[in-house]
Amino acid sequence: MRIVVDAMGSDQHPQPDVQGALQAARAYGTEIVLVGDQSAIETELARHDRSGLNISIVHASQKIEMKEHPAAAVKSKKDSSMVVGMGLLKRREADGFVSAGNSGGVLAAALLYLARIKGVKRPALSSMFPTRQGPCFMLDLGANTDCKPEYLLQFAIMGSVYAERLLGINRPRVALVSNGEEEGKGSLLVQEAYPLLKASGLNFVGNAEGKDIPAGIADVIVTDGFTGNVMLKLSEGVASFLLGMIKDEVKKRPVASIGALLAKPAFEAVRKRLDYREYGGGPLLGVDGIVVVAHGRSDALAIQNAVRLAHQAAERGTLEAMRAGIEQGLGLLPTTVED
Repeated sequence: MRIVVDAMGSDQHPQPDVQGALQAARAYGTEIVLVGDQSAIETELARHDRSGLNISIVHASQKIEMKEHPAAAVKSKKDSSMVVGMGLLKRREADGFVSAGNSGGVLAAALLYLARIKGVKRPALSSMFPTRQGPCFMLDLGANTDCKPEYLLQFAIMGSVYAERLLGINRPRVALVSNGEEEGKGSLLVQEAYPLLKASGLNFVGNAEGKDIPAGIADVIVTDGFTGNVMLKLSEGVASFLLGMIKDEVKKRPVASIGALLAKPAFEAVRKRLDYREYGGGPLLGVDGIVVVAHGRSDALAIQNAVRLAHQAAERGTLEAMRAGIEQGLGLLPTTVED
């Protein structure tokens, strides 16, 4: 399994990108191609033990910055680490691509160089989301702020395939984000998408209110990119706030500090379940290649898990299953729908 890592992607590149890639190579036996400034990558590699690891470098003289306009940067910077890495995937010289860089840039590069899976109307950015019953899979998280009902149907199909292949869930439960559980509730988009999902043959369990998602109401949560991105960012903020508040309050109480010491393993388990680094990144579903988008602030652990995600997705035939699922789902779309 050969995975390309954009070594110039993260906020602190190339240190976490290179270190995380090395950790993944050692942990999973993955062959790694590091793309970016060769001198900077070699300097970072020299700090680590790479004995027995299959690591290569492909030089790229440019990088796409976080503040750049994604599409414009991808078109103008042909020798950027993101574009060069995506080119390797396009030519089938690699099985997957991981980047903690500009997420809009990754989307633009994937659309330009890989294109969409035949029949897919819009790709979706996805991620694992912690619940009391274990992680669920949520999409879209920002690739499409404005959606049509048929887009949500395809998101549901792709999410269901991913949950089956990567999470090992047979007939994953699929829910649609809404402001009410009952059929007929929600925005016009939700109301029009509901009957499409209901007739899809997926294990559709209906609408899910925000409060029900952390309880584990479904294995796949479907929404538009605007709503999904707001939910994700709010959840990250709330998790950080709660953990920080508990820590502050414990410090104020000496007796509570003793109890906290005894409960440290439990607190650590909770922190781990809420830690985005444990999930690595978010697969970009719907493009014709395995692409994982990691957070810009990713450290080595997050990059390692992002590589693991790409490795597993390729190893388990996720892309092929996605193609088959979309082809089967095309017959469910209204015949008058235009892309």
